[in-house]
Parts: sequence; structure tokens; C-alpha cells
Amino acid sequence: MPQRMFVAVVPPAEVVEDLAEFLAPRTGITWIDSAQWHLTLAFLAAVPDYRIDDLAAELAPKLARQQRFRIRLTGAGAFPNPARAAALWLGVDDPAPLTVLAGTARRVANSVGATPDGRAFVPHVTVARPRRPIEATKWYRILDTYRSPAWDVEAVELIESHLGEGPRRRPRYVTAASFPLPPPERSDRPIGYRSENLSDIRSRLPE
Repeated sequence: MPQRMFVAVVPPAEVVEDLAEFLAPRTGITWIDSAQWHLTLAFLAAVPDYRIDDLAAELAPKLARQQRFRIRLTGAGAFPNPARAAALWLGVDDPAPLTVLAGTARRVANSVGATPDGRAFVPHVTVARPRRPIEATKWYRILDTYRSPAWDVEAVELIESHLGEGPRRRPRYVTAASFPLPPPERSDRPIGYRSENLSDIRSRLPE
């Protein structure tokens, strides 16, 4: 049976705790359980069982070519809009590195026969999903005041989504694989330093 999956960045505990503290006193709407907060890079509605290992094996080296980067949650959004919101979310301060990761994840998924959702990539963490669309301008404005601690994105997760098995019949998520991102390359060499091999140096020495 095909498996519902997604490739995502999961915020660290300190960011989750900070956002949970911000949302806790804001009653009147049901917030999504904090254990389900993530930034989806590629949604894969039906991955054939026999393709899951291939997907993980192909994602690992491709994602290893990317580097860690620093982001924070900031800026509110609503799908399709605040006047008739089916979902409320928080965006990020710099979408560029996530857009690169999303492109990589989607290309890999396509290459192994795990067709991703074709919608345009909008990096976000969904924090509320009403049972029916609501007028949510008030909540949009509240969320728009939030700014999370910054964090270094150090890994990308491949996650299984089991519908109806989580709290309040929400999906239950299980991490199938985790792909670490290498740290940015650093150099302590002085500006203007040029690497030379021994033969180059000897060729300029006087006879």
C-alpha cells in the first residue's frame, strides 16, 4: 500500500517551546499540536512501498551537497487568504535556502517514482487548520507579531504521515530517515592566500 510521506525541516525544541508559549494564551482557536510543526519541502501523497528505500538512498547524497543555514519563523500567512482561512501559518525570514532544498527534494522524488505535489513552494509552518474556513484577520494580525529565535538548520527529515492516528484524529508522524546537512566551509587562511604545491614553489627558486 502506498505511503503518505513528506520531506521537511523540523524546528528544534527551543523554537517549538517559544512558539508554544506565544500561542498558549491565545484562546478561541484550536492550534495544531506542537509535535506536528514542520516546514514541508516536498509532499508525497502516495510513495510505493518498494520506492521508499530508493527515495532515502537518493536523497542522502543530494542533500549532503547543501550546507547548513540559519533561519527564524516570522511573518503570518493564510490559505487561501485571511478573510476565508482554511489554514493559518508562519513564514520564514529567508526563504532562499529552503527553496533550494525543496527543489532538490522534489527532483529526487520525481526521479524515483514518488511524484511530489505540484503546488508552488511556500515555506511555512501551519499552526491552525479550522474545520471549515473562517474569517481570520484577527489571528493573522496576532501571528504577524511573532518572531522566533533563530536556529541553524542542520538536517532534513523524511517523514511518514499516518492519517487519523494522532491526537484529535490528526495525522501521526514518524521519521523514516534523517539527512544531516554539512556545516558551511570555513577557512582561517588570510585574505589573498593562494594554495600552491611544492613543485610550483621550486620552479621559482633560483638555480
